[in-house]
Amino acid sequence: MEIKISPAVTNDELNTLFAAAWNNHSSRDFGPILTRRLVYICAYIDDQLVGFVNFAWDGGVHAFLLDTTMHPNLQHRGIGLQMVQAGIHAARSYGIEWIHVDYELRLHEFYTRCGFIPTLAGLINLK
Repeated sequence: MEIKISPAVTNDELNTLFAAAWNNHSSRDFGPILTRRLVYICAYIDDQLVGFVNFAWDGGVHAFLLDTTMHPNLQHRGIGLQMVQAGIHAARSYGIEWIHVDYELRLHEFYTRCGFIPTLAGLINLK
């Protein structure tokens, strides 16, 4: 397994991974998402994309962890934790002071292991 920071990655690779990991994923163009990132982290096994996490950025001292995605056949093996830790390390090198993440309750243990402390937050679904 290899972790890469902001490698060249194609829409096909990302859409294949997201389709495997997320119910009802619709193919999309990841270009606009990747251009607005601080860093993104990819995990590969035998040159196949198996994991992805994006750290979006506000242009200041805040980053936002988004789209943590792991191929379902490889979950619960520590790869997601390694990707998030690599992203945190990279964000620190950019002078980021705060990393925010929103998550569903079922993911609480994972994000706690990544070092996140629960806080109150608000959310509006505009769909």
